Amino acid sequence: MSVPDYMQCAEDHQTLLVVVQPVGIVSEENFFRIYKRISSVSQVSVRDSQRVLSIRYRHHYPPENNEWGDFQTHRKVVGLVTVTDCFSARDWPQTFEKFHAQKEIYGPTLYDSRLFVFGLQGEVTEQPRPDVAFYPSYEDCEAVEKRTEDFVESLFIVLESKRLDRATDKSGDKIPLLCVPFEKKDFVGLDTDSRHYKKRCQGRMRKHVGDLCLQAGMLQDSLVHYHMSVELLRSVNDFLWLGAALEGLCSASVIYHYPGGTGGQTGARRLPSGSLPAEAANRHRPGAQEVLIDPGALTTNGINPDTSAEIGRAKNCLSPEDIIDKYKEAISYYSKLSEEEKIQRYSILSELYELIGFHRKSAFFKRVAAMQCVAPSIPEPGWRACYKLLLETLPGYSLSLDPQDFSKGTHRGWAAVQMRLLHELVYASRRMGNPALSVRHLSFLLQTMLDFLSDQEKKDVTQSLENYTCKCPGTMELLTLPGGPTLPPVPFTKLPIVRRVKLLNLPASLRPQKMKSLLGQNVSTKSPFIYSPIIAHSRGEERNKKIDFQWVQGDVCEVQLMVYNPMPFELRVENMGLLTSGVDFESLPAALSLPAESGLYPVTLVGVPQTTGMITVNGYHTTVFGVFSDCLLDNLPGVKTSGSTVEVIPALPRLQISTSLPRSAHSLQPSSGDEVSMNVSVQLYNGETQQLVIKLENIGMEPLEKLEVTSKLLTTKEKLYGDFLSWNLEDTLAQFPLQPGKVATFVVSIKVKLDFSCQENLLQDLSDDGISVSGFPLCSPFRQVVRPRAESKPANAPEGGKPGDPGHGKTLEAILNFKYSGGPGHVEGYYRNLSLGLHVEAEPSVLFTRVTTLPATSTRQCHLLLDVFNSTEHELTVSARGGEELILHTGECQRMAIQVDKFNFESFPESPGEKGQPANPKQLEEERQEARSLEIDSKLDVHWRIISFSWCPPWHWAHPARGLCPLGRTQEGLRHGAVGTRSSHGMCQGDTDQGCPLFFPLPGPYQRGIDSGWGKATSLECLGSRVPCQCGGLLVTFPVPSCHCWAPGASQTARSSQDAVVRETEVGQHG
Repeated sequence: MSVPDYMQCAEDHQTLLVVVQPVGIVSEENFFRIYKRISSVSQVSVRDSQRVLSIRYRHHYPPENNEWGDFQTHRKVVGLVTVTDCFSARDWPQTFEKFHAQKEIYGPTLYDSRLFVFGLQGEVTEQPRPDVAFYPSYEDCEAVEKRTEDFVESLFIVLESKRLDRATDKSGDKIPLLCVPFEKKDFVGLDTDSRHYKKRCQGRMRKHVGDLCLQAGMLQDSLVHYHMSVELLRSVNDFLWLGAALEGLCSASVIYHYPGGTGGQTGARRLPSGSLPAEAANRHRPGAQEVLIDPGALTTNGINPDTSAEIGRAKNCLSPEDIIDKYKEAISYYSKLSEEEKIQRYSILSELYELIGFHRKSAFFKRVAAMQCVAPSIPEPGWRACYKLLLETLPGYSLSLDPQDFSKGTHRGWAAVQMRLLHELVYASRRMGNPALSVRHLSFLLQTMLDFLSDQEKKDVTQSLENYTCKCPGTMELLTLPGGPTLPPVPFTKLPIVRRVKLLNLPASLRPQKMKSLLGQNVSTKSPFIYSPIIAHSRGEERNKKIDFQWVQGDVCEVQLMVYNPMPFELRVENMGLLTSGVDFESLPAALSLPAESGLYPVTLVGVPQTTGMITVNGYHTTVFGVFSDCLLDNLPGVKTSGSTVEVIPALPRLQISTSLPRSAHSLQPSSGDEVSMNVSVQLYNGETQQLVIKLENIGMEPLEKLEVTSKLLTTKEKLYGDFLSWNLEDTLAQFPLQPGKVATFVVSIKVKLDFSCQENLLQDLSDDGISVSGFPLCSPFRQVVRPRAESKPANAPEGGKPGDPGHGKTLEAILNFKYSGGPGHVEGYYRNLSLGLHVEAEPSVLFTRVTTLPATSTRQCHLLLDVFNSTEHELTVSARGGEELILHTGECQRMAIQVDKFNFESFPESPGEKGQPANPKQLEEERQEARSLEIDSKLDVHWRIISFSWCPPWHWAHPARGLCPLGRTQEGLRHGAVGTRSSHGMCQGDTDQGCPLFFPLPGPYQRGIDSGWGKATSLECLGSRVPCQCGGLLVTFPVPSCHCWAPGASQTARSSQDAVVRETEVGQHG
């Protein structure tokens, strides 16, 4: 490979190249002193001729350039002058050998050589040698210039002989083909007898002779040979040598037009008098190139004397304007070098710019060299070389193939140029037959240049990527490049873009809880201080900090991501799952489709931990456009997370419940904040009992070994009597341990026991209808159907009110809590809670509007009189102590009498306050009343049922002693020794306005008898004492048999028809 000499000029084409070098050890000062004297002989006039030889001296010249000596003769070394020090005769042989070794370096091209020896004296110096000159010292060497001129003349002799030898046309001899170094291997096997080949040989030889003529001082002859060479070479399209011929023609013309040189050196030449200056006047005359010299006018000694005058007018010389044009043409032909030379040329330019720090300029020329490797003119493009050169251009364009470099700070470099280069890498790798590289580069382009792509470019790139991945899917593996380096994977962290990652707790029914006996182990590890400055905080620690809840082995766990789609079209993400470490984790992949340029969109990824320990969510994986990506949270700087590490505890059973009641639209919200897993509802009448059948199914993989059931009544203003919820857990636990897939049954009794007393609005309705609820007088028949008072009802009465309903239903809410455990989690002290919310709408059933007592025939018994009101929409039956049934219509009120034994309340157990323990007096009184009420209710045993509900409707409790206002006073009438006596107004002593015996108001005057209810008609005198009534009638008292539902004046027939009938008999009018 030749080394370019950028110091050359046009005049150097006519010079002979001589190299001056030291041999052995010569001081630099002495060498350059002699070198300066030698190089002063730059032009020498040839004896007996008008020609002038020009010499170009160099003290260093690459031997490789000699190989281009046939292409341009001024580039080869024709003379060698060596300078050496030798002070003893015995050193002379060694010095002379060094001189011969130096000649061998340039031997093939040397015309002649000289050795200048300084410091040697004696017999050796007296021996005549043509190629050696001896000088006593560097100061005593006056003949150096003369010896140099002689050396130049010897060079001219050899040059002239070569010129004559090459210029002579010997018929019958083949002209050799001159070649440049890289052409020697290309011309092997060519047909040397073809006309094309012969013209090429002639054209190249003409150009070579023109060079020799220019160096020999024969300017006009060189012009003629250059013209002839241009025509021959142009005809055979030998562009390289054609460019060289044009360059020689231009150089000869420049020498002619500018005899003083183009470098500003004046007086450097010793020109012969007369010839060239005399012709200078005709240089620019019109038509200077119209006629070329006939080649026959050329002789071996130069130009024929007969044509010297015409030659003197320089008809073959180019004008200054033509010189520029021909130089341009020569450059264009040089650019038609072989593709290998062009690649080499651009690569050298790239290296030069890299050395001076122009990195982007260096990358530009290297990219041009890469494109030259796959030029259309090359039959076999070198795509591997092209790809290798393109990779080398990346640093110059601030481009790295590591996607992590693009997530740090702002974008560097020109994005448009970088995208162009990436597209070229994709195409080159595809032409190399490596689709995996194409997918990797295209994925890199989409990931790193997404913000700079237009909407249409995004569609085109993704379409191309899908086409590539159909044959070769994208992976997360490292790819090894042909040169040895590796390409890192490119995860699609922007498709989609993730903004937040949150680990979700298990549902409330599946969250594990620690046994209280084991909680101390965890509490002891916490710091007692609220804040400690010793604790270090960092964002990395926050991301990896442990979360305060647990996941369970074998249960589905969830992680929520907030994502959005930056693409202008719908983005389909497949195989999206979690990346974890710490425990074995089975990720359950999901697929989603995000609309174009969507906002934040929640996505929940799920998986199942297979072992226990600490699990860390490191990121997620996706498949987008056929490219599989592992996206790590550490590589997503814009992601917000509250922690990614959570503890996985041993497996626990999973309990699922189903009930016999329908689900409720009411969601209970306990004050403790606990979540209720399931809500059911039921509507019951006051006193009604409902069986809630709960099926417990173990849907987990571990046996259910332990179960505890508790209930909690939510805050209510209503007072409940007795147990609202009751159950027997023994039958259920007998089925344990409950294996996976098995079902156990659990029954809960719901008992609604509210206040059975009449509401205030009902009392008002009864009073307005003429019925006294607090005492006499009673002005209307006792059998009464209560009607709503229209004037007292608001227009917008609340929903749920029923005809005859004394008030709205009450709401009762409770929570059943199932605490269960089993399997390995139970061994570690963990359990689960499952809550069932119960919403009960308690509707009023029967109401006791009045309770009084009446003495019986026995002092140990009394009659208890109850006014019963039906507040339901259905007709119902009331019974007490197994007696006859009392049927009530909707909104109907009737009185029933019950004969009971009197109670001894003093025999009841003492309350804590009575035993000396401090207690609230009000609380003590309430406890006494509660105890007495329970005793009364147990003796009365009042039940009711609704006939229309079924063929055999169940009986339900009714508690007349619960919640009634006159309860305390009624208890006094039931106490032992409380025997009533008649007062002056007909009321028994012991009966006050707080209660009265069983009286029946009969409006007078009566003309007929009444039926007492025992099957026969009697007169009033026979039935009981007569007392005048304020209404003009009679008050009649009757002894009431105990344990009978009794309707005054109603026979068996009348009772069955649920109608009170007063049967008339012929009696006299009562005054």
